[in-house]
Parts: sequence; structure tokens; C-alpha cells
Amino acid sequence: MQGLFLEDISVGQSAELVRTVGEADIVAFAAVTGDNNPVHLDAEYAAGTSFGERIAHGMLSAGYISAVLGTTLPGPGAIYLSQSLAFKRPVKIGDEVTARVTVTAIDDAKARVTFATTCLVRGNAVVDGEAVVMVPRRAAA
Repeated sequence: MQGLFLEDISVGQSAELVRTVGEADIVAFAAVTGDNNPVHLDAEYAAGTSFGERIAHGMLSAGYISAVLGTTLPGPGAIYLSQSLAFKRPVKIGDEVTARVTVTAIDDAKARVTFATTCLVRGNAVVDGEAVVMVPRRAAA
């Protein structure tokens, strides 16, 4: 399976995916990463925080960005090189997260594409950032 080639990508192109964060997602993410911070897993503890309830790991939302880059734009064959992230708001159980990537620059010489990356809940940014991805070129005929 091959995603897009560098020659198929243009500035302004975008893609997104939508996921609803569930209890099982948070528990699985904690198990895989070892991040057992009680703000994510313990309702009683989380009730005493500024959030007032459990919140999802910020990196879970960031993982949705990775999913868009790795499966859709540019997709399979692309190599994630870097990602900056700013966590703006908490994501709670039941929130629908829209992860969106938009091409902002293409470095043809290095076969690298820069993306604005964001995750939204109810139209508000919960994560913002920028990713750089190496994208394969189409083979010469």
C-alpha cells in the first residue's frame, strides 16, 4: 500500500479524521505508554483538579494527527520527522476530536512537506502544532 507521492501534494491540501474519545481509549493509552497519571484514570482524584473531571492524555489527541499523516495525507510510505505541539484545552471522555493536517510548505529538494496540525473539539482548538514529513518521490519511468 502506497500513499501519495511528493508530486501529488500541493500547498493548501488537507485531510482530517474524527474520533470520539472513550473510556477504553484512555485506559488503553495509559497501558501502552505507562502514563498512569490519575487525572486521566481516577475520577475522584480528577474531581479535585482544575479540570473537575478526568481528561484524556494530550498525546492521545496528538496521536490522531499521526494517524492522518500516516494513513491519508500523505499516507503510507511517509516518514514523520518532527512535530511541535501546544495543548490548548482539555479533551474529556465523550468528546469528538477532529484531527486536521494542512500542507503549508513543500521542500522539493529535500522531499519534505510541512503541515499545520490541529485537533478541534466543538470547533475549538485543543492541540495546535506543525509537523514535517519526508514524502517519497514517484519513481522515474
